[in-house]
Amino acid sequence: MLTLESDTFDHLDLQVLSALEIDGRASFSRIGQVLGVSDQTVARRYRRLCAEGGLRVVAQRDAVVLGQDQWMLRLRCTPDSATVIAEALAKRPDTSWIGLAAGGTEIACMTRPRSPGDHDDLLLGKLPRTPSVVEIRAQQLLHRFYGGPTGWTRKFRALDADQIAALRPQPLPPDRPAGPARIEPEDEPLLAVLQRDGRATHPELQRATGRSESAVKRRLAALLGSGAVFIDVEYDSETLGHPRAALLWITTAPAALHSVGEALAGHDEIAFASATAGPSHIVATVVVRDTAHLYAYLSGPLGRLEGVQHVETSPFLRRVKQLTYRAGR
Repeated sequence: MLTLESDTFDHLDLQVLSALEIDGRASFSRIGQVLGVSDQTVARRYRRLCAEGGLRVVAQRDAVVLGQDQWMLRLRCTPDSATVIAEALAKRPDTSWIGLAAGGTEIACMTRPRSPGDHDDLLLGKLPRTPSVVEIRAQQLLHRFYGGPTGWTRKFRALDADQIAALRPQPLPPDRPAGPARIEPEDEPLLAVLQRDGRATHPELQRATGRSESAVKRRLAALLGSGAVFIDVEYDSETLGHPRAALLWITTAPAALHSVGEALAGHDEIAFASATAGPSHIVATVVVRDTAHLYAYLSGPLGRLEGVQHVETSPFLRRVKQLTYRAGR
């Protein structure tokens, strides 16, 4: 089990963060009731997590549920250009999880093009015309084993089963089903606000969309209920005592692909794992305390998995973008 290793945050902070990962729009009073503290205490901890832990609560479109393509890009660049290219990619709305690896000569980037035109513009247009990009590898994500709406902090087990159940958003009543997972053009103003602040109030959403407050509530509940949109949390893992992260490019025996992916999802160190099309079969993000623990994971739990044939490890030198881009990170 993961343990909190922090001089800044304590177990209650971790519980608040875990609660927000379950329901990012839960009120402070509801979180406080579940955790057995006052809403003022939750509010104070939330503000400190934002100020010192990099916490942001934002809405995300779930490409898996929406049936949209996702790609993991590996760009090999000249050493003096990688940071500039990574920063430019980070400003695009269709990118996330951008990091500098391989001593600063490789960029890892997840992209979720909203249309074939976006995909072609990036992979066939802009990147190949960038002189400092030496090599481009693009691997399509095929099946998510872990990540997306399922957050990494739950692996700390800071909340018990009853607390998790109490925090889960209530499903829509049978007479108001969520309907199919899709995002309509008229949803864009609503999502634009929530992608900046997933805890935006209903009056704020009403002003941004021009809809009535009841209509905003219904549409947001339908989007969340269908899984087309989920509320995610962004934070700095180093504040929890786990500052090291790396991408793992894993090759498996074809028959072992699914069993290896499912096993990875259960490993505490894994924050994301997906099957891919390309030279490797699985890409995963591992988060650990230090280099020694990375070695222990590679040689231990991962190394013992039956069906794993080859692992390429790319430690992150610096994270440029997680869910949102913040200049000067």
